[in-house]
Amino acid sequence: MLDHLHTHVVSELQQSSRTDTVFVVTAVLFNLVVLGINWGVAAASHGAGQSATKDLILAVLVVATILINFFCFKALRAGRHMRAKLTGGLVALYRDKEIDRYYDPQLLDEYGTRNKLFVAVLVVLAVIATVVPLLERIGG
Repeated sequence: MLDHLHTHVVSELQQSSRTDTVFVVTAVLFNLVVLGINWGVAAASHGAGQSATKDLILAVLVVATILINFFCFKALRAGRHMRAKLTGGLVALYRDKEIDRYYDPQLLDEYGTRNKLFVAVLVVLAVIATVVPLLERIGG
């Protein structure tokens, strides 16, 4: 039964890491694509043919960018909390079996640092994907 529990917890940790990776890669790609689209819409709004429709499209895309990045942040945060609980249970299991000395507690900190770096990348890209097109629209 202990082997089954250990396998299950490790499997859940692996699934959580894969899910975070999918969220991060998808969000990075989304932000880069939406940056190009938003910038194009903002640049096209200049000149004699400027229309309120293009401004509305830009506004909707900017709001969508903010919301999607917010949801990705929430998902990464939930994943971080789930991994902390699973890893804590794994360490407790190791402690009960007196094999916890083989698990470096620094790994918990490293997982947290990695997650914070993922979030930082997403925040920077989200700000760029939102602010650059707005600056193009306002300043152009």
